[in-house]
Amino acid sequence: MATYVLVHGAWGGSWGYGNLARELRAAGHEVHIPSLTGLGERAHLAHGGITLTDHINDVIGLIDCEGLSDIILVGHSYGGMVITGVSAQRGKNIRSLVYLDAFLPQDGQTLWDTVDDQTRAMYIENQKGTPGLVQPIFPIPEGRAGRVSGHPLLTLLEPVKLGGEEGAIGRRVYVFASASPVGSFAQFRARCAADPAWEVHDLPTGHMVWDEDLAGVTRILLAQA
Repeated sequence: MATYVLVHGAWGGSWGYGNLARELRAAGHEVHIPSLTGLGERAHLAHGGITLTDHINDVIGLIDCEGLSDIILVGHSYGGMVITGVSAQRGKNIRSLVYLDAFLPQDGQTLWDTVDDQTRAMYIENQKGTPGLVQPIFPIPEGRAGRVSGHPLLTLLEPVKLGGEEGAIGRRVYVFASASPVGSFAQFRARCAADPAWEVHDLPTGHMVWDEDLAGVTRILLAQA
């Protein structure tokens, strides 16, 4: 039995991983899905002061309180920022890092650094009505509107700190959604493809990869077990 920790992206929550979690559990594995502070069922805790460090600590707290080790740590989209930060502090507890069409920052890099001017402008514009909390910059799919909440702007501005335990992790996987209109992630796919330490998979889906290819994502994750 393997242990998976699934970290959601901006504006999301644990609810978004429901179908994927069911597939992994049906295969006999343990699955944990934290909702990051201020998001999902924790949206009532939202405020403009929430930082990337807070979200990293959400996941570290889960790992420590549950006594988890040999983890397959998965991050989608913004969740890539979070799992990168976690890897530096709990790398010895992690078997494999998996980025699902996710941000992959280098040491000292912020999410803000990796996106273009148009995206930065949307982040600023979409928090004017809810200062410090960025509302979604993309159309919300039918059935999800009531579960999507503003994302803390400060999490996008705080740099990731590496130089800790990340070197202890044995496997690193990048899954690229090749049919996604979101242009932020091709740079990370290219970087991983040029590094033999990384395993790269292309799935012909949009950004919410498991919604469109649940079997494909499940297969890639089960291979880490």
